[in-house]
Amino acid sequence: MRDRAHTKSFLERGGFGLLAFVALAVLSFEVLPALRLLLVALAPGGAFDPGKAIAALSGRSALRAAQATLETALFSTLLAVPLGTAMALVLGVTDMRGRHLASFLFVLSVMISPQVIALAFLHLAGPASPILNSLGLAPGAGSANPMLGRDGIILVLGLHHAPLVYVVVSAGLKRIPLIVIEAARVDGARPLRIVTDHVMPLLRPHLMSAGLLAFVAGIGNFGIPALLGAPVNYLTLPVLIYRRMSSFGTGILGDVAMLGLCVATIAIVCVAASQIITRRGGVLLEDDAPMLPFWHLDRARAAAEIFVIFVIAAVLVLPVLSLLAAALVPSYGMPLSLETITFDNFAEVLARQDVTMRAFLNSLAYAGGAACLLACLSIPMAYALVRLAGPARIPMTALLETSYVLPGIVLAIACILLFLKPLPLIGISLYATPAIIVFAYLARFLSVVLKPVLAGMAQVDVAQEEAASLDGAGLARRLADIILPSLLPAAVAGGLMAFLLAFSELTVSALLWSAGTETIGVVLYNLEEAGLASQASAVATVIVAVVMLAMLALHALGRYLPEGTLPWHCPSEGASFSTCKSERAALPAGPLGVTRPQPVLRASDGMGA
Repeated sequence: MRDRAHTKSFLERGGFGLLAFVALAVLSFEVLPALRLLLVALAPGGAFDPGKAIAALSGRSALRAAQATLETALFSTLLAVPLGTAMALVLGVTDMRGRHLASFLFVLSVMISPQVIALAFLHLAGPASPILNSLGLAPGAGSANPMLGRDGIILVLGLHHAPLVYVVVSAGLKRIPLIVIEAARVDGARPLRIVTDHVMPLLRPHLMSAGLLAFVAGIGNFGIPALLGAPVNYLTLPVLIYRRMSSFGTGILGDVAMLGLCVATIAIVCVAASQIITRRGGVLLEDDAPMLPFWHLDRARAAAEIFVIFVIAAVLVLPVLSLLAAALVPSYGMPLSLETITFDNFAEVLARQDVTMRAFLNSLAYAGGAACLLACLSIPMAYALVRLAGPARIPMTALLETSYVLPGIVLAIACILLFLKPLPLIGISLYATPAIIVFAYLARFLSVVLKPVLAGMAQVDVAQEEAASLDGAGLARRLADIILPSLLPAAVAGGLMAFLLAFSELTVSALLWSAGTETIGVVLYNLEEAGLASQASAVATVIVAVVMLAMLALHALGRYLPEGTLPWHCPSEGASFSTCKSERAALPAGPLGVTRPQPVLRASDGMGA
């Protein structure tokens, strides 16, 4: 039997520095920004003043924005939950063809930043829509665009967040024990009865969790309400915060910090409730494989495939075609035809406009640099958390989620508050520099990169390190020779995921950019605000292409990653009840000897929130 005292001693030798490094990362990226926000919100000027906090929250504009935020988040959740659940069931329990591709495309839609999706739907409808004009279906000139205002925001938020629900519910399906399905089949239950009487009750905690996460994503989303609500003065709290900061600058930080704290509180409470519900609702039994598709559709296959095609068309294909059509016409509002097609808008934004080209390079540098740094940091951090942290691992891991749970606009305010004045001792200010944007990306996406690496670290056998230690290998040598080769694919995948989320984001950089540090998300928003819709569509089309290429690169890495790392992975094509037992041996085991898929996408993603 392994000597536990010896194992502990060899792991701890040289490990204090790693633990201190993790503690410093938690303090810098998670604790200090949150504390600074809390301090300024509750004690502006250094003295606790509840009157100012109440005044900031009880103003007429704040109350109207709070109402708009809650109603759009609630009603969009009511659309996202049934749509995402239906997709999870069709792709998770049936033998429908093309499940891998359908899952990939459905999740791809949520990886595209919200302002790009909002712009796509804005150009898809209304009297100036190139597609509708080409088909002769455009509303009369001068009529209002139906996507503007509350209903349009609800529709686009619901469609955009349905994949978040899909990811959570799919993870729940993978946690249902195979024995549940086998027992129901032995009792003669038909597939529909198995779904209604066995699968859905076991999914109840995941459905509640998915609903809370979609609600949080709606609360913190900035890009969609900014493009669809601000033009008609329908403001949510994130948009109100942005407008006040844009109009009054840092002189109003106390008020917007209080508004941000209100949004953050709602998000944190909902995410915490989601985690509690999901953990209490775990149903995967020891020594049993997860459920695989068991419903042979036969004649119903065509109906299921039509449903999936319709959903993917609504959330991805039509919006992307709308962007492409708007980018290929000389000016927004012209019909798309062979005579009007032009690539001049692409040439303008990619070759002639200095600000656009600079923004592309900035986004590549900021997002790519942050992703590379996080990938490098994630391996020693994962090692320290799994091998060295002991009981402290749970609170430290929870703290590492803080900046990702916070809506992006709130994190931006926290970063401004933290770096507005020069840093102590060194006297350097990060405010209005690229460094503050990179810091915000590091804080926001650290948990995204760390999650697959932690999953991979849990599968590394400690016996390899023991043997290396007996041969005299120190901590650095063990990390380089044993841990790094095992975790490198997961770290690369996490870095690519962070790049995906950071490249075109707007929520964080909207308040942090300055002249010369514009990101592509900011330029896209400014082009649309300036009425240059065709150029904005060209930028958005390029963004979609970059996101798709990064997703394909991630997909190619999938075979080297821990099970469940990529949220769009479905069971193998053709897998069914008859093949479940033969595949059990190939499934990686978790702590209890069972698979435990852990999707990367989480709560506040708003993905783009």
